[in-house]
Amino acid sequence: MQAATEVRREYAARGRATPPQGMDYAVDTGLHGLGTRPSLPAYPVDLIELHESIANLLAAQENWEGAYAHLQTALRLARDHDCTALRLPEQHQREVAELRKAHEQALDASMRDELTATYNRRYLHRQLVDLLTDQVDIERGVAIALIDLDHFKDVNDTYGHALGDSVLQRVVSLLQVDLPDGGFCARYGGEEFVLVLPNISARQAVTTLERTRARVADHPWSALAGGLHVTISAGLVHHATHSGVGAVLPETDDAERQLRRADDLLYAAKRSGRNTVAYRKDGAIRLAGLDDNCR
Repeated sequence: MQAATEVRREYAARGRATPPQGMDYAVDTGLHGLGTRPSLPAYPVDLIELHESIANLLAAQENWEGAYAHLQTALRLARDHDCTALRLPEQHQREVAELRKAHEQALDASMRDELTATYNRRYLHRQLVDLLTDQVDIERGVAIALIDLDHFKDVNDTYGHALGDSVLQRVVSLLQVDLPDGGFCARYGGEEFVLVLPNISARQAVTTLERTRARVADHPWSALAGGLHVTISAGLVHHATHSGVGAVLPETDDAERQLRRADDLLYAAKRSGRNTVAYRKDGAIRLAGLDDNCR
């Protein structure tokens, strides 16, 4: 069921091997079959679905104990032989529909950065776990770029935090212009962002990031404030799949390791003078526009 899947994926995304004791049993032995159990009556809304919806909402709010309690209740009801008494009146069905809508909105909000409305670190890790460990359609590989605004502290100190917030919002809109299908931007923290570009070759990733860098540098920032100029630096890593339909990475080659690699390359870009994209080719660190013909 969706609630069980959400809880399990959340624990995986947070680096925890298993949910609380007993939850795996509920997930594997009971809730997996709720939708197909032949003894359940064929109507769209019942108490089982109500408890599942509540569990989803609680999981979105990171209330794991409460979510688990409702999962257990749903499992108990599914095992009840007298399921014919579980039907909800129409008014309650509407309440359940509203609850589900509220859950979807809460779940989406929990995956978004409040200031920039782009995805947040929580969403980033969940998606990277899927991309880097599942058999997904990433035939040409996955690129991950860690991006930092150059001298952003000076922007806040000179123009104030309100304008600094506007700069962050504008940068996010510029970062998302040239994304491939399935690509996304996430705020990593402060003035750092991550671009994830699935199903893209290493060369295409470098070209895409270089265009993004130039787009930010060439933006008319003085329209926000006189004398304002904003640039970005980026560290870019690319993982090439080992088969034509996607590949499973070794356990040590996880999302955190890829982000650490990107961070090392971001540091190299900063040391080189900023406003550039650093990546590796043939084991050596290269700078887009300086070591190739991207610019």
